[in-house]
Amino acid sequence: MTLLLIFGALLLMVLLGVPILLAIASVSLAGVSLIDGLVPALMPQKTFAMLDSFSLLALPYFILAGAIMARGGLSEGLIGFSQKIVGHIRGSLGHTAVLSCTAMANVSGSSTAEAAAVGSIVIPAMRRQGYPPGRAASIVAAAATIGPIIPPSMTMIIYGSMTGVSIGGLFLAGVVPGLLIALTLMAVIYGLSYLPAYPELRAVLPRASLSQILRATVEVWPALLAPFVIMGGILSGIFTATEAGVIACLYSLAVSVFWYRGIGFKQLVAILVDAAVTTAMVAGVIGMAGALGWMLSYLNFNDLMLEALRGLTSSPLAMLLILLGLMLLLTMLLDGLAVVVVLVPTIVYVGQAFQLDPMQLGILMIMVTQVAGLTPPVAILLFITTSIAQTRFTDTVRASGPFLGALLFVLALVIWIPELATWLPTRVFGPAN
Repeated sequence: MTLLLIFGALLLMVLLGVPILLAIASVSLAGVSLIDGLVPALMPQKTFAMLDSFSLLALPYFILAGAIMARGGLSEGLIGFSQKIVGHIRGSLGHTAVLSCTAMANVSGSSTAEAAAVGSIVIPAMRRQGYPPGRAASIVAAAATIGPIIPPSMTMIIYGSMTGVSIGGLFLAGVVPGLLIALTLMAVIYGLSYLPAYPELRAVLPRASLSQILRATVEVWPALLAPFVIMGGILSGIFTATEAGVIACLYSLAVSVFWYRGIGFKQLVAILVDAAVTTAMVAGVIGMAGALGWMLSYLNFNDLMLEALRGLTSSPLAMLLILLGLMLLLTMLLDGLAVVVVLVPTIVYVGQAFQLDPMQLGILMIMVTQVAGLTPPVAILLFITTSIAQTRFTDTVRASGPFLGALLFVLALVIWIPELATWLPTRVFGPAN
């Protein structure tokens, strides 16, 4: 009964429009105050204990690195480069959006940041080329889901710090699924271009000459080099995944100031403030959700959930589908980050009982949170791109069907073929990671 009251109160507050951070904090404080054997002093203790992690130190640096690169000229350069590469293919601007988001994912690690940065440039260009606003918004929103899947990823850092799974291994595990999403989205866009209902996708740009491609490459090579600097340092052992955040921050600052010359002192101050606000928001959600997660553990929620799910099935595959379905349902209604922090201990606990690979499980959970970014009622990515396109939300939702299908197709592939997520980290780090 206590658990039902906790989840019922949390859901009610969210439905009433209470910010997720305040909702989690209120429910947690009420719980530790009213449950026998607990005292309010436990609330700050468990909150700070959740944040007391060396791995989480990487979060503010990757957030800052993404903010610097996004506002320092990176997004414009990558979009121009992508257009030179795929502009002559049917659905050129759609492919440009996907390729740009894939390239930016190597730095930003945030789907919302990619949706805003790429969408602000590509969506107006799409509208000028005849794309219906809802369709332009849905393409960019779907492409932005690649951000947290291709490393680096804030969600991977949080998952790894909570479960003990190698963050470097998680970074590698996201490479193949992320690239598969990009290729599948581009295939869908190309296929739709042959349907009568999608005439705008048949428009193409003149094929870029080799010299134009080389010039575009020269302009963006520091940005294209970023993933090799970050991942190369981790894989070679020069620095850890946490230290990679500092390297990414310094590298993005150097590139933005000295190469793109897009950031001055005033802009840097604004970027630092924005990154600090984002970091405080993320850290607040992590800390409060950690306190709520501890309280659920105190109430034996993990064991109760395991026993309930064991009564449904004994198949590991069926259990994996149930866990992902539960995750999708909750992230459709609640903030994805909060759901991850609260449910990761329970889902991993159940997964271990059913011998599910924690590496595959982590990547699938991250992919599910991104699918939820395209599924109402929350659908944060659709809301961002809809506001940029200045259209109705219902138009964007209707247009997102084929692209949501592409994401679900890749999700199904990673479920049925675990090696898509586990082969690369196993190859590099060995089976233990």
